[in-house]
Amino acid sequence: MTTPLLNSLLADTRLPRLEVRMLLEHVLGKPRAWLLAHDTDPLDPAVAAAYEALLARRLAGEPMAYLLGHREFMGHRFRVTPDVLIPRPDTEVLVETALECVAGVAGPAVLDLGTGSGAIAISIALARRDARVMASDVSAAALAVAAGNAWDLTASVRFVEGSWYGAVPAGEGFDLIVSNPPYVASDDPHLDQGDLRFEPRGALTDGAGGLEDLGRIVAGAGRHLKPGGSLWLEHGWDQAQAVRGLLAEAGFEEVRSRQDLAGIERISGGRWRSAGR
Repeated sequence: MTTPLLNSLLADTRLPRLEVRMLLEHVLGKPRAWLLAHDTDPLDPAVAAAYEALLARRLAGEPMAYLLGHREFMGHRFRVTPDVLIPRPDTEVLVETALECVAGVAGPAVLDLGTGSGAIAISIALARRDARVMASDVSAAALAVAAGNAWDLTASVRFVEGSWYGAVPAGEGFDLIVSNPPYVASDDPHLDQGDLRFEPRGALTDGAGGLEDLGRIVAGAGRHLKPGGSLWLEHGWDQAQAVRGLLAEAGFEEVRSRQDLAGIERISGGRWRSAGR
């Protein structure tokens, strides 16, 4: 069998050029500059075979993040596996809002419910080294990924296993609770399209209409927030009004939504009433 040259694979038209380069960088363990300087080098047959294996998976629709094993979020590289959702840029508005909420709080206590890869909790912990951050997930496999990311990024986060507030030790109070819970309706056709086909179904949908887990988080937040603390939730493109309604009905004040990069109301939140009110 003829040994392929690197430039023959760089010219592969079965994928976009950027994806080809990223896959080659991954299997070779080399940066882009090396690829350009060695484009006429013969490839080890094992490396070529590894590339072809990843190519086949990509052509079948598997997300690049799972093939490469990582995704950037808030300027940090997070390891991802099929046990966790792939962090998305739109979720960065949740982290940015969270940091604004605790900007004037010394040593804030923060809870991230359903942490997955840990991207939200770890990003907050890295930006606020004085924060006491706790992150929960019902999936032990997801928590293992999150704990590995915290270790790699030297972030101080306490991980607890369990469903929503059931994972939180008694007596814990928080200045801020954040969550990116399952909010896709179980009959949404997008679940069987694109990257969503490969992501953990339980992290995408609540198995119902999309508001079940959002409602549980809102309803239980008052028992875990300090007076004047805040709750912010990511939700679907058409759920902002419904989530604001849940927050207002539960007794939250200053209820509002914020837009994502596409101008869609992507997160909603509010402030828990102060003591004596």
